[in-house]
Amino acid sequence: MLQSPPSAPSPRSSDSPAPGASEVFQLLRDGRARTRAELAQLTGLARSTVASRVDTLMTLGLVAPYGGAASTGGRPPSLFALNPGARVVVGADVGATHARAILADLSGRELAEERQALAIGEGPDAVLGWLVRTVAALLERADRPAADLAAIGIGLPGPVEHETGRPINPPIMPGWDRVDVPALVQAHYDVPVLVDNDVNIMALGERSFFWPGTTELMFVKVATGIGAGIISGGALQRGAQGTAGDLGHVRVPRGDELLCRCGNTGCLEALAGAPALVRTLNEQTAGTLSTSQDVIDLVRSGDTLAVQVIRQAGRDIGDVLATCVNLINPSVIVIGGSLAQAGEHLLAGIREVVYRRSLPLATEHLRVAPSVAGERAGVMGAAVLAIDHVLSPESIEAACAALSAG
Repeated sequence: MLQSPPSAPSPRSSDSPAPGASEVFQLLRDGRARTRAELAQLTGLARSTVASRVDTLMTLGLVAPYGGAASTGGRPPSLFALNPGARVVVGADVGATHARAILADLSGRELAEERQALAIGEGPDAVLGWLVRTVAALLERADRPAADLAAIGIGLPGPVEHETGRPINPPIMPGWDRVDVPALVQAHYDVPVLVDNDVNIMALGERSFFWPGTTELMFVKVATGIGAGIISGGALQRGAQGTAGDLGHVRVPRGDELLCRCGNTGCLEALAGAPALVRTLNEQTAGTLSTSQDVIDLVRSGDTLAVQVIRQAGRDIGDVLATCVNLINPSVIVIGGSLAQAGEHLLAGIREVVYRRSLPLATEHLRVAPSVAGERAGVMGAAVLAIDHVLSPESIEAACAALSAG
């Protein structure tokens, strides 16, 4: 059926913000410079519409002229690209015994960093008090005013209800249950505050900086607990209540009646988490190991029993990951967390079982690789969480609407 041609757009003054500017902006987010003609071709919009939307984005400071394009005759066309220095974000990774925060521009480039030995068990007042002071210190160090701060991303070592940013029954975070983390931070900084669990932000950080072309990725954190951040279709999958990827409490064949801290028996974490490995080695050697670093040091020293124990932990983790591979078919599984520092011994055990137990088609191009970001994955991902919010279509449209109202 023939359709009527679209009506011509009504005249718009050059000072009036253009609706739908986010459509143009999303094409410039990758940092690649483009001309108005290229943007018109990619969007199918009229050049006059594209010009109006680019002007709006420039007024917001999110887009800036970039050099000049080659001329085909006459004046060279102008190039436009994301202006990463327009605003800044803070990414914070709060672990069980440490905290780290960075200030980054809109491209994710780090501008300043702070680290602190800090126990999550000290409670929200102490931990978030540190974060509030740290945000101010980071801004001062980078010589940026507080008005340039666009958002704060935070990773916490426990289950988080992502929509509200509230920790829900976190097992190693006494005093944090259902605390309104965003509200406590926003009492000092009137910006969006995004909160997620640590392994989800690790997945975001690893994928954004080291696997940017990968749309199907699992990041597995192996430490005191064991969990996974799942990216599918290019998006983080949190599940209905934010508990997707909680691998540590999946029952494994060797678990038998081994009691887990969750109250169930036979959980992966009770068999292959850092405390379980410490216990196993101490029982077999009458040793006095106490931390995951003790286990790692023993493995690196070439201790035969420690190597066997860490490799068996890899096999147990591989049992669960083989099911994940068959179920969600990732193209990359990244292994991170403190026990990943044990190196190839852990990965060898994981690969051994994953490739043996998963369907051949699912593993044909599967890569099981160590984390490249290492201990920085979380803080990098927290910054990405904030940047993705600031540069989302909804945020760009809201900024355009505020500009129009002003």
